[in-house]
Amino acid sequence: MEERDEKLWRTAKKRAVFQQSLIVYVVVMGLLWFIWWYTKGKEGNDYSLWPLWPMVGWGIGLIFQYLYAYGGSKSDLVQKEYDRLKNQEQGK
Repeated sequence: MEERDEKLWRTAKKRAVFQQSLIVYVVVMGLLWFIWWYTKGKEGNDYSLWPLWPMVGWGIGLIFQYLYAYGGSKSDLVQKEYDRLKNQEQGK
């Protein structure tokens, strides 16, 4: 078995967890919207869109999870900044 790059492995794990969370989010939100429609929404006179609250709250959490998985870690940002500064120094 070949050796794996631990940094890439951690990134892959973060992305896989995010993708699983996204699937669960879509399924649960679909179920909540169906419950809302079946109980109140199909009558057309209920303006309390209660599934919006969990949708927004959980969605904000998913945004942060996405940024963590795909936006890079703090060490990646530090490395990018270091490389940028190093290139500026060499360009002088």
